[in-house]
Amino acid sequence: MHWRLLRALILLPGSVMVLLPALILRRTRGTKYAARLCRPNDPLFWLALLLGGVGVGLMAWTVRLFATVGQGTPAPWEPPKRLVVRGPYRYMRNPMIAGGQLILTAETLLFRSVPLALLSAFFFLVNASTFRSSKKRGWKPASAGPTRHTKPMSPAGFRADSHGKAVNNQPQRI
Repeated sequence: MHWRLLRALILLPGSVMVLLPALILRRTRGTKYAARLCRPNDPLFWLALLLGGVGVGLMAWTVRLFATVGQGTPAPWEPPKRLVVRGPYRYMRNPMIAGGQLILTAETLLFRSVPLALLSAFFFLVNASTFRSSKKRGWKPASAGPTRHTKPMSPAGFRADSHGKAVNNQPQRI
């Protein structure tokens, strides 16, 4: 499990949050788009650290939930065996992507880089359009209201019983 999880982290968030920004910063060095690193006396430095810290924490939390509760990885080729409806997944549809967006925004602010800002905007637009189009395809949650045995529905449209197991979690085609 550890190797599969590490591979998934290197390939997915690692490539978008670390490798791609590093390549962009290297490619733009010496141009008018070169990065200008913020210093600690700049408020953007502290804002970037805050956003980056929250993003890393959110991603670490979700990865841990995938590994322990979901018994899988965040990778689509090795998804969790159990639906994860704990922690941040109770309140948002995809906290892993939200954490990644926070990290990209933090990198943009820390390096004051227009190309990184474009990458961050592209990441946001791709994910926002993907989620919008998946909703337009006609998927809806299987049950329509909370019962005395289930907790309220998360924004993703799933429920969990008191033990965190998915209840009526299979979407229906309408």
